[in-house]
Amino acid sequence: MNRIETNYRALLKVAIELNSQRNTKSLWQAITAQIHQVMPWARASVTLYDAEADGFRFYVVATNLPKVVVKQNSVIPRMGSGMGWVYEHKTFHVRPDLKHEQVFLEDAWYVKEGLGRMINFPLLVKEKCLGILNIGSVDAGHPSSEDLEFLSQVAMQIAYAIDHVQAYEEISRLHQQLARENTYLVQELKQTKMFGPMVGKSRLFQEALALAREVAPTSATVLITGETGTGKELLAQAIHDESPRKDKPLVRINCAALPIGLVESELFGHERGAFTGAEAKREGRFELANGGTLFLDEIGEMPLETQAKLLRVIQDGLVDRVGGKHSIPVDVRLIAATNADLSTAIVQGRFRADLFYRIHVFPITIPPLRSRPEDIPELAQHFLEHYRIKFKRPCETIEQDSLRRLIRYSWPGNIRELENVIERAVILSHDSVLRIEDRLLTPSNTTPVPKAPADLLDVERQHILQTLAATNWQIEGGDGAAKQLGLAPSTLRSRIKKLQLQRPGHHTLES
Repeated sequence: MNRIETNYRALLKVAIELNSQRNTKSLWQAITAQIHQVMPWARASVTLYDAEADGFRFYVVATNLPKVVVKQNSVIPRMGSGMGWVYEHKTFHVRPDLKHEQVFLEDAWYVKEGLGRMINFPLLVKEKCLGILNIGSVDAGHPSSEDLEFLSQVAMQIAYAIDHVQAYEEISRLHQQLARENTYLVQELKQTKMFGPMVGKSRLFQEALALAREVAPTSATVLITGETGTGKELLAQAIHDESPRKDKPLVRINCAALPIGLVESELFGHERGAFTGAEAKREGRFELANGGTLFLDEIGEMPLETQAKLLRVIQDGLVDRVGGKHSIPVDVRLIAATNADLSTAIVQGRFRADLFYRIHVFPITIPPLRSRPEDIPELAQHFLEHYRIKFKRPCETIEQDSLRRLIRYSWPGNIRELENVIERAVILSHDSVLRIEDRLLTPSNTTPVPKAPADLLDVERQHILQTLAATNWQIEGGDGAAKQLGLAPSTLRSRIKKLQLQRPGHHTLES
């Protein structure tokens, strides 16, 4: 085997080994091992240019010399060094007789190690010099052209291997960074959902959020009450996002927005031909929310007939499609919301008491904005930040007089109205300070303040007493009070005992 073929085989082995590395540490180890195998010289080293130090740091030092002056991690300055010359000129440099001619500053150290000759090769990748391959031998003299060609090829393989590893490590670093940022952004998104428009540090608001955090990890049914625009749907979303069902859907339905004839079809689905226009089978919201959460907004507006069917689904976990013959099991967590006083609706016969007790498992009331004026500045700034970016407006702060005006206003539309006011003001603003004119607000003295809801127990006591009186205190049977109230007789008896109700002039109940 001739010298050229030997060098070719050695070079191929170097290329395969070096280009299989995926991190810098293993690459230096591989380079060291390959140098020992294919380079019969006294000293071989690899340096990379360090821009901060403006010099060359030794990462590989392979030597059989008894004395080593220039060791691993040593740094040779670029100015005045042979490596600096090669770095600038991007070509190799040979010092054939170090003992008699020391051209560069590091040559004296090589002589102390016992070297007679030093060759520097640039580690080039597309005209960019990464560092230097240094080859030293004890014997002096000019190297053969075959050796120079072979070493130049080895330097090229080392350069590309270093470049590949650095690129791989950079990709890996960016991937890890993106993974961390993604984790962070997911958490931020969750926090935004939980605390974005729902901004505030007031005691009443924080108490509502504390309740939401407590109930979120459970499967309990939640009833969210509060005036229009307080953020009931946002709180429902937050509870779902913090629950074990977060990877399943949150399905929404606004009971007040659907025609009466379509509520059951939307909730429970329908079979093909169940009614005029039902040309195909359709899954209802309960089926769509299976495994997840169903949010029933404005549940107080649900028709009484639908309320009865909803009660069965909640009790049995079974859905009957309109026109269907078989019940479909569903696993759904229910979150309901209303701005109505359900206790009054029960008295008026518009809402079933038994359904109320089913959904009133964990009530959360979101306070109206007028009850937490200390939160208005933070909310207003939050919406300002959003809309100034959206509409590319320069306003960054809110004028103090305008802020006081916002705090004094009664906000019948609550947070939704505040958001709309800030949005309109930002659209009209071209200054760095946002001013909110009186014309953007309805005069507070013309805004009626909603009355506080009646005490639920008093309303319930009155409703049950009225029903018992109307049925002559008969509990069971088709004309009994339990049937009229939509309750099981045992449930009604339990409620009578709890409310300490008693038939006038009697001490026992008739069945």
